[in-house]
Amino acid sequence: MNETSDSIILDTAERIFSDLCGPQTVNEAEAGKWPQALWDALQESGLPLASVGEEWGGAGASRADGFAVLRLAGRFAAPVPLAETLLAGLLLEKARIPVPPGPLTIAPVVAKGAVAVSPAGLLSGRARRVPFARNAAFIALLAGRGEERFVALLPREGIGLSPGTSLAGEPADDLSFDGLAAARLAPSAIEEEALLALGAALRVQQIAGALEGILEQSISYAGDRTQFGRPIAKFQVIQHNLAMLAGEAAAASAAAQAALEACGKERIDVAALAAAKIRAGEAAGTGAAIAHQVHGAMGFTYEHSLHHRTRRLWAWREEFGNESFWAIRLGQLVAARGAEALWPTLAADL
Repeated sequence: MNETSDSIILDTAERIFSDLCGPQTVNEAEAGKWPQALWDALQESGLPLASVGEEWGGAGASRADGFAVLRLAGRFAAPVPLAETLLAGLLLEKARIPVPPGPLTIAPVVAKGAVAVSPAGLLSGRARRVPFARNAAFIALLAGRGEERFVALLPREGIGLSPGTSLAGEPADDLSFDGLAAARLAPSAIEEEALLALGAALRVQQIAGALEGILEQSISYAGDRTQFGRPIAKFQVIQHNLAMLAGEAAAASAAAQAALEACGKERIDVAALAAAKIRAGEAAGTGAAIAHQVHGAMGFTYEHSLHHRTRRLWAWREEFGNESFWAIRLGQLVAARGAEALWPTLAADL
């Protein structure tokens, strides 16, 4: 893809989100109405599988393009499984399984709760808090048999489902597999930790986009809201808060870029992704708190749209490993390399 193609992809995505992903669409999705028009427009443009190769059913765009689309989706609080569909597509592509059309989701999302596959190819076990499971046409699943790993593709219909909801008000369902046969099954070239790390990289993109969105929203609100005869943006404390929020948004943006660079075609840098998810999660918590402080009581009401992004920030920082999970894992990785490797690791990109 060249620079012109990249621009066309992002312009197309922004136009779709601007036209079809307003606050009413997000509220209706939380009430249980699937945003069909939004999903159809995204799928028609090839955006859900932007970074998946054309021979496997994707659009063949670069990894950077797919990540940039997710960042825009986070900025607009898009209530559709864009990240999940892309991650499922990348997993299936790696296993050389053609990607089916329609919304997809991925399991596992948490570090524990693996699903086993028998020698006969039957699946058993449970996947917890799978995002958008009830809306997905297919589930892409990483299953184990001893030390071996397999990628399974199953239609959602027929899988036992216990409904749940994330902090964002989006589906986060438990799935039960009891002797189910996969539609497609192939050996996997990726382990659970690498899949979690790749999922974390996608969540970092969404977090960065959502923080950009609440920064814009907070600046606009502070300029419009008046108190004591002048806009609250004129007050030093509000200016200080906005500057802090801008700093957190910038930190998340840097983490998003680092996450992109850590996702190579052949190798995933788990340590770099751990650091990116930790910093993005911290930015999500601090940035959401500041945005609500700037908006005051108005920002805490359900009628105001600020929560569309802040609640997703709270949800995304927990999914695919929260700060505690990745901090422990990062410490283990650094310790395993030994004391002499600490500085070269820290200064690798300096």
